[in-house]
Amino acid sequence: MTTRIPLIFPSLMLCWLMAAAVPTAAHAQSVAVMVNGEPITTFDIEQRAKLNRLSHKEQSRQQVIDELIDEKVKIREAKKFGVSPSDSDIDQSFATMSSRMRMTPDQMTKMLGAQGIRPETLKQRIRAEMVWTSLVRGRFKDSLLVGEKDIQAQLRAGGANNPEETESFEYRLRPVVLIVSRNSGDGAMESRRKEAEMLRGRVQTCEEADRLFKSMPNAAIRATVVKTSADLPPALREVLDKTPVGHLTAPEVTKQGLEMVALCSRTPTTADTPKKREIREKMFADKFQAKSNAYLQEIRKAAMIEYRSGAK
Repeated sequence: MTTRIPLIFPSLMLCWLMAAAVPTAAHAQSVAVMVNGEPITTFDIEQRAKLNRLSHKEQSRQQVIDELIDEKVKIREAKKFGVSPSDSDIDQSFATMSSRMRMTPDQMTKMLGAQGIRPETLKQRIRAEMVWTSLVRGRFKDSLLVGEKDIQAQLRAGGANNPEETESFEYRLRPVVLIVSRNSGDGAMESRRKEAEMLRGRVQTCEEADRLFKSMPNAAIRATVVKTSADLPPALREVLDKTPVGHLTAPEVTKQGLEMVALCSRTPTTADTPKKREIREKMFADKFQAKSNAYLQEIRKAAMIEYRSGAK
């Protein structure tokens, strides 16, 4: 009998450890809420609370639960209309978010893990936001349109009379560069700067700029770029408005050397000015939010939501 104890004891110990682990796992995954037959577990709630705190979004436990319920009904509603992004779509969005934070997806995953957050927690939030935005835009696109009359009314109400706010132009541009090696000294850069200023006085049309820079060593002219007033940052727009058509802007130091822009044309357009685009985007965002809130309230009322004992 004594000879069998060493064999039996490890087995008994393993069984005891497994049994001891079961209540812990069951408690971690206990169901707090059922939404249309789908569970939200206490672990889901804990994970989302951690993610929200990481985003500096402090919420009560009930607010976290409400957020998760909203996402369940959003995803279910979107599926009814065939809006269901693939896993690769979600992964791509996750990668884009990582890139904006100057991280790779693996680095993002490790960063979340260090805070005790699974990447799936963030991906689930991404999925809900993605499907809901697509669904609301698709179903209510006509009512979300912002008309020109509405924008003009907002401009008048704001007392807009600055031409920069009411007038828009289309710019045809040819970026050019005088290449300066990174290993070159200050003397080389200064020499090219003097050359650039000489060229600014010489070039009168984009055709001249094209012929000149294509024939010059260590120089290049790029393809035509078309931008409207709303596409350009204010500083560049101001520079272009002060530059005569056909001429070059002042040289700026970049990684490649000295860069300038040949202004080929500047013509009035009905495209948005920066102010009009700002108003349009604000009005669209307000309409979208109002429609989103009303739609969510409607489908949430129709949802089957069951709170389990101790969930709240």
